[in-house]
Amino acid sequence: MSSILRLARSRGLRTLAREFTLVRANSTTSPLTSSTDACGIPTSPVWSVNELLSSYPSPQLLDGTIQKLYKLSALIPPEINTTEYDKVKKNLEEMVRLVEAVKLVDTTGVVVAGRREKEDADRQQSHSDVEEGSGQELLKYSERTRDGFYIVDAERKRS
Repeated sequence: MSSILRLARSRGLRTLAREFTLVRANSTTSPLTSSTDACGIPTSPVWSVNELLSSYPSPQLLDGTIQKLYKLSALIPPEINTTEYDKVKKNLEEMVRLVEAVKLVDTTGVVVAGRREKEDADRQQSHSDVEEGSGQELLKYSERTRDGFYIVDAERKRS
């Protein structure tokens, strides 16, 4: 959902939100056929993955390719020209179509998070999120430390 639409809805500008939704829906290939609630949110889905994928060409997998996939996965393939084989072939072709559609997505300007980066690393931290102290800062509160480590007596009994 765009920030303009979100802003319009949050400020109570339902008319603007509905108009924006209609303009946006009319700019796509499928018309807006669902009704909206009081906030302008559609009450039923306005698009589907299947509808989107139907606009992409269907790949045709060769029988040899399917046999090779079964061999690589150490599975026994179904007999060619059976209903099970046709079902497997259709499913694989749909998966290839989905992968090809994903590969066509324009990702220019998208910032990829690093491997160890948290999902919400770009979130503004509120005062309550900031820790009072951590790591080496907490050592100063300990009764006994040596070389940056806490000293714990092993002879002490737990209470």
